[in-house]
Amino acid sequence: MVQLDRHFGRIAFGGDAAGYDAIRPSYPDWVYQLLCERCGLGPATATFEIGAGTGTATRRLLELGADPLIAIEPDTRLAAYLGERCASPPLRVLVQPFETAALDDGIFDLGISATSFHWLDEDAALAKVARVLRTGGWWAMVWNVFGDDSRPDPFHEATRSLLAGPATPSAGRAGVPFALDTPARLAALERAEAFEAVEHQSSGWSLVLDPDQAVALYATYSNVTARADRAQVLAELRRIASDEFRGRVVRNMTTVLYTTRRR
Repeated sequence: MVQLDRHFGRIAFGGDAAGYDAIRPSYPDWVYQLLCERCGLGPATATFEIGAGTGTATRRLLELGADPLIAIEPDTRLAAYLGERCASPPLRVLVQPFETAALDDGIFDLGISATSFHWLDEDAALAKVARVLRTGGWWAMVWNVFGDDSRPDPFHEATRSLLAGPATPSAGRAGVPFALDTPARLAALERAEAFEAVEHQSSGWSLVLDPDQAVALYATYSNVTARADRAQVLAELRRIASDEFRGRVVRNMTTVLYTTRRR
């Protein structure tokens, strides 16, 4: 299957930053509880965030004490929205890809990526993460995954052929989403030879949407924004949500968090 280039992720989501921010779900509270309890997130925690987008995680990091918080976002439209939406003295937005972002070595207590790390070259990015963290600093990767193979997913099945097309890096390999391919993620951390005390946690939950919300959500998917027939796809998706699902769409969600400490 054809896959979208990783670099597409740097322009895929900024066309309607406010719409993206309004419809993308937040991360469960347990994620931030673990970041505080395990990774030391709190007042004056020197933090960087990769692919901050519209600030879904950024806002909570600031509330919990991240200071300074360097938010790295390569899309100029998202970065502008982020700077306005999350304006705060501790926040600095770098409008650059993580690969070229100017970050000093060994100064950060915490680094995090929120549903973004699959858009990077994993090994190269982890090497840079390790370089900019201080010894004993923490690295966290969290994803909200739209899917859970352990539960029936009727809407996904009903729209599978409609949404067929280029895969995104989040799809992973052999049918296993990138974020949920735990052996592969742990192997990458092991290859980096810089991390210890690796743990991962996950939880399943449900996202309930009306037809307008379903269309708004799918309009933010990178594999939908890449399509020339995007308007027709979204119109048919609305029809399915309204007619076949009687105005109530339930999507299975999985949130997964990986945390590890810099040696």
